[in-house]
Amino acid sequence: MLPVLTLAHWLSLHGLVTAIALLIYVITAHVLGQRRQPAAAVAWVLFILLLPYVALPAFLIFGSRKRARAVRLGGLHPAADAPTWAEQTALALRQPAAAPYQDLAIHTDGHAARGALWEVIDRAQHSIELCTFIIGRDSFGQAVVERLAARARAGVTVRLMVDGLGALMGGRPELSALKAAGGHLVQFVPPLHSPLRGRTNLRNHRKLLIADAGHATQRLWCGGRNLACEYFDGEPGKPAWHDLSFDLRGPLVLQAGALFRHDWRFAGGQPRLPAIPLKALPPPLPGEAPLPRAQLIASGPDQVDDTVQSMLVTAAYRARERLLMVTPYFVPDAALLAALCLAARRGVVVDLLLPARSNHGMSDIARGRALRTLAAAGARIWLAPHMLHAKLVVVDETLALAGSANIDSRSLFLNYELMVAFHDAPAVQAFARWFEQERALAHRSQPARAGLLRDVGEGLVLWVGFQL
Repeated sequence: MLPVLTLAHWLSLHGLVTAIALLIYVITAHVLGQRRQPAAAVAWVLFILLLPYVALPAFLIFGSRKRARAVRLGGLHPAADAPTWAEQTALALRQPAAAPYQDLAIHTDGHAARGALWEVIDRAQHSIELCTFIIGRDSFGQAVVERLAARARAGVTVRLMVDGLGALMGGRPELSALKAAGGHLVQFVPPLHSPLRGRTNLRNHRKLLIADAGHATQRLWCGGRNLACEYFDGEPGKPAWHDLSFDLRGPLVLQAGALFRHDWRFAGGQPRLPAIPLKALPPPLPGEAPLPRAQLIASGPDQVDDTVQSMLVTAAYRARERLLMVTPYFVPDAALLAALCLAARRGVVVDLLLPARSNHGMSDIARGRALRTLAAAGARIWLAPHMLHAKLVVVDETLALAGSANIDSRSLFLNYELMVAFHDAPAVQAFARWFEQERALAHRSQPARAGLLRDVGEGLVLWVGFQL
C-alpha cells in the first residue's frame, strides 16, 4: 500500500522540485552564456517559483537565447580606424567592415518592391539565395516560387531557406514546382525539431535575396517585407501594408552571401556550402571618387553581442539633432528606453512612427508604458492609420539602419535579424525622405494616463508576452 503524502511532505517535495528547477535555470544560463536582460531574468525566476512544473519544461524548450558557439562574422578590423562612431560601434560588435555599394534603390511602395524583386530574380545568371520568414500560400507567394523554378530550369542554382514557424504562419507554401526544377530547400528550425535543445523559440526573421554573389552581376534585395500579398499589392478588400525594402549592387553583397551561407549550414541545408571569404577591398585610385559604404548588422543567437540593440542604444546617446524611428511593434528594453528618453531631454528631435493598430494586439497593449514614458520625456509619437510594417532608424546625417528588426524584445534579443547600416549622407537623406512621406500620412498622438486596470493589464502582457 502506497504511503499517503501529508501536507508537510508535499510542501517539502514541492520545495525540492522548485530548488532543482532554479538550479537547472542558473546552471544552464551560466554554461550557455545566456546573458539576459534583468527584467527577463526576474520574470523567469518568478515563473519558476510560482509554477515550477510548467516553467522548467517551458524553459528547456523555449528558454535558450544564445547558441553555445556564437559565430563572429566580422574580420579583424580595428574599430579605431573607422571614420564614424557608427562604423566604430559596428566593428566593436564584431560585424564586417563597411563595404562599397552602388545603385541603391529604396522602394516607395509595394508595386516598386515587387518590380525590383522580379528584376533581381529574372536577371540572375549564376545563383539565387533567398532567406525569408514567410512565403504566403497566396498568389504572390506562388508567383515567387514559379519565378524561382523558372530560373532553376534555366540552370541557375536556387537555394531557398524559410523559417520553420514562418512556413506554418504563411499557410505551408506550395514548393513542389521549385523542388521539381532542381531548387534546394531547407526549413530553418522546424517548430518540433529538437525542442530539448532549446532552439524552438529562436526564429530566423532575416529577409534577403542575393543574386550572383561573387560575380560582377551580384545584387541584393533586402528589407522588412515577407513574400506574401499583404506586403506588396494587397488583396481585394485588404489594402497592402506599408513596408520598406531596397536593393543595391556591389561588393556589399558578399557580406549578405556570407551570412546566408552561415545560416544555411546551421539549418542543415544541402549541399553544405563553403564560407564566402570577405577580403579587404583596395582603396580607390587617385582621382577616383570613393563609392558609398554600408555594412550588414546581423543580430541573433549566432552573434556574441546583442548587436542591433547595442547599435540603437549607442545611436540614442550619440544623436545630436534627430532620431527617426519606424517600427510596427515598440516594446523596448529598459536600457534602450532610458537612452531614447535622455536623447529627447537633451533636445534631440525624437520621432517615433507606429501603426495606430498593428496586426499583433499584444504588442499594441504592451507598448503603452513605453510610449507614455517616451512622450513625457519630449519625444513625438506618430500613429499611422494603416498597418505599417517597416523597420527604420535614422540618426542625424550619420546613419540609417534598415532591415528586418523590430524595436521589441523578440527582435532585439531572440530572433535572427538583419539590418543594413548606411553611412553616407545621400543614402541617409533618402531614407529620411521616405520617413517624412510616411509621417505625413500619420497623426501625432499624446498617450493618455493609464488607469489601474489598464496599467496592470499592460504589465501582465509585458511580463508574459515580452519578458518570458
